[in-house]
Amino acid sequence: MFFISSFRDISARNLHILKAQPVAEISGSLGDLGTFLPIAIALSVNGTISLSSTLVFSGIANILTGLFFGIPLPVQPMKAIAAVAIANSFTNGEIAAAGIFVAACIFVFSVTSLLRWFADVIPIPVVKGIQVGAGLSLIIAAGGSLSGLGWITPSWADNRIWAIAAFFFLLVTNYYREIPYALVVLGVGLVFAIFRVSQEMDMPSFRPWIPILTVPGDGDWRAGIVQAGIGQLPLTTLNSVVAVVHLAGDLLPDVTTPSITSVGLSISLMNLVCCWFGAMPVCHGSGGLAAQFRFGARSGSSVVFLGVLKLLIGLFCGNTLVGLLKSFPYALLGIMVIAAGLELASVGESLNTTGARDLRKYSPGGILGDHEREIGPVLTDDERKKRFTVMMVTIGFLVGFKNDAVGFIAGMLCHWSFQIPVWLHSRRHEGRIRLPDLMQYCCTQRVKEAQYSAAARKGLSSSYLDRDSP
Repeated sequence: MFFISSFRDISARNLHILKAQPVAEISGSLGDLGTFLPIAIALSVNGTISLSSTLVFSGIANILTGLFFGIPLPVQPMKAIAAVAIANSFTNGEIAAAGIFVAACIFVFSVTSLLRWFADVIPIPVVKGIQVGAGLSLIIAAGGSLSGLGWITPSWADNRIWAIAAFFFLLVTNYYREIPYALVVLGVGLVFAIFRVSQEMDMPSFRPWIPILTVPGDGDWRAGIVQAGIGQLPLTTLNSVVAVVHLAGDLLPDVTTPSITSVGLSISLMNLVCCWFGAMPVCHGSGGLAAQFRFGARSGSSVVFLGVLKLLIGLFCGNTLVGLLKSFPYALLGIMVIAAGLELASVGESLNTTGARDLRKYSPGGILGDHEREIGPVLTDDERKKRFTVMMVTIGFLVGFKNDAVGFIAGMLCHWSFQIPVWLHSRRHEGRIRLPDLMQYCCTQRVKEAQYSAAARKGLSSSYLDRDSP
């Protein structure tokens, strides 16, 4: 009964927002295509994936995600797997093996509650660092690609002039948010692409999707798991599960945030099905959520619309779209990726305010901003500096090494280093300090912070939680 009631509430909210702002929802649904299209095109051109299967299965995933979560949760490519697959010209079996391996691991982590425990013990400054680092990585990657454009090259429709125009248009929409930026930019880009492919006689045509089973061989499993799957696992766990759940709570505080377990199961089930049919491995990324939110999406109706669009195109055109999509101006897509990166990086601003989950208002005495609204708890300058340092260390190592796992480890070590003096002081009288005790102390502190955050969401005070604690 609870499930039915929850689904009814989500559906009612989706319909209400779609009726209230249909253009914004449609524009927002297209916000993540700046990441989805380039990777899907590159893998399709190499023959690594089936574009038809990718559109069909990612479309179904979009529809189910919007219906059951009720927020603009994206369906994105698994970027670490995609990068290795493009660089090494993976076969269908190798990329399928990598995606199935990651999905199976995430499924085990979800059903055993390891994913939930992992999310609870990660400090919020580290989570913010992963989010900001992911946003900066998007900006750097897009900027690197845009820097290769000339003033009038590689074509009249894809050059530096169009990129500058798209950027100035983006600045205008910072003040006039009702303008459907993604819808306008993608519409212009589609017109340019159609005009270019019409000259080359490479227009899309009707070709029904015929599913073909992809079964990885022994060599495929070995290459897929070792070269791509293992590297994708920390990225999926940190950015596609932990960071995206926290970001959903930050961007949509009035909406029920999906649980860590449900997001993990969603990712695992998507790939345990689609990868067997030659589709691209996908996940729910925080960058995609930031992009769709930035361009107007506020409910699951946006991704349902996108899912229906993908499904229809995949069923009836599919692989014939490769030529059209290759002709789409990257000058326009790149600026959309930069906008998504900026939106994602901006969440770091709330690190030391009540926008951070572990600093939700659960005790009086906060700092009041405009209109007597509490914007932050009373933290000492030293506490603020430590939290900021942990976040910056995470960002620096993540961006510098281009690896979420490296940034995560560096951030956790920095966080633990600030806990050591307090722990040493409390244990000094015992005369002996053991490393396992230190690790247990640090984890206990994080669990306690998580309990305070949970109590705050239920409207309880920290004193109430302390009173019932052993």
